[in-house]
Amino acid sequence: MVYSIQYYDVVLVGVLASLLAGLAVGWLTALPVTATVPLFAVIGALIIGHGLFVNGPVERPGDLRERVEAFE
Repeated sequence: MVYSIQYYDVVLVGVLASLLAGLAVGWLTALPVTATVPLFAVIGALIIGHGLFVNGPVERPGDLRERVEAFE
């Protein structure tokens, strides 16, 4: 089985990387960790927002309608 990296794998790695970067900046600079981690978490939130709203998991809005109708 061959696994290829998908877009959402990159999104997850980006969120983790932003939080780890906030931790590293807090440890390596005079800035407190309690300030840098939330600041870098905003970057993670922007990455998640891009994955949900800019490059969403569906091709077109009609794709969602079929899934919602299955629950009715």
